[in-house]
Amino acid sequence: MACGGAVPLLLLGLFHTGLTGMIQTQQTVMAALGQEALFNCRLTQSKDVLQVTWQRLLPDEEKNLATYNKKFGAKVNPPFQGKVEFESVGLQNCSIVIRKVTTQDESCYRCLFNTYPDGALTARTCLTVYEQYEPVLHVRRSNSSEEPLVSCSATGRPAPAVTLIFPERDLNSSQSNTVMVTNPNGTATVTATATLPGFHGNDTRASCEVRLSSGAVRKLFTTIPKDSQSSAAGSKMDSGTDERSFSVTVISVVTAAVVAVVIIVAVVCIILIRKRTKNRQQEDKKKTPVTLKKIDVPLIAQENQQMRHLQHIGLD
Repeated sequence: MACGGAVPLLLLGLFHTGLTGMIQTQQTVMAALGQEALFNCRLTQSKDVLQVTWQRLLPDEEKNLATYNKKFGAKVNPPFQGKVEFESVGLQNCSIVIRKVTTQDESCYRCLFNTYPDGALTARTCLTVYEQYEPVLHVRRSNSSEEPLVSCSATGRPAPAVTLIFPERDLNSSQSNTVMVTNPNGTATVTATATLPGFHGNDTRASCEVRLSSGAVRKLFTTIPKDSQSSAAGSKMDSGTDERSFSVTVISVVTAAVVAVVIIVAVVCIILIRKRTKNRQQEDKKKTPVTLKKIDVPLIAQENQQMRHLQHIGLD
């Protein structure tokens, strides 16, 4: 125990048997893989509590996770800091949270109220971590007939219960089948399949319900079109989306890519043409001869004329 001083340690040693039945808590805590698990313990009667301790129970040992008392406050022991946090603290009501649970966190946990003079009051809660992955609903043509074959697959731990539902039709046991495969990581994949004999005329609705022992439920819905018999073998609809929608999406993406390439090529061509035109203009300027402009000097011509006039007068 990381905190609480010598007195709480002594109490643990003296009152290891303790009294039970005075703590309200959950028998089992279910948490999804990667989510968080909340553990809460509350005394049903007011007691003089010196310290609250949270422990993890392992086959061969007990590990102290966190403690709370008035003197030292709330403290999480170093190996579990960042993994275990106090949700609420109090000597009559205390709760912790385990963050980002993994399958390695599956275990039983104990809250321990060190009281005076009753001793240690304890209660145990066990954590179960479950996994559930997105189910997939397929509709395709049966290999042996022209009838639609509907299948729904779901993977989880514990093994999920998969049920196909056709609100507008009644299926007997010979027309449906369920298979379970255990995966190396401990999960199980359950696949339910059903054929729709005599499927003609109007569209038919289908749904898949996936349920875990934790109570978590997922549902998928789709509509089987009346022309599904004429579709290519192996065509499918996942959660109401068929291959035609996928084809339209692919065509749209390809068209957009072609348009983008054309625009880029046009822009590059315009830039090259402008650059070439500019270079030609600069070369033409270099080749053009320089023409000297005649400079008129009217004042000098006027002076020369006056001198000739004076010379003429002097000769006369």
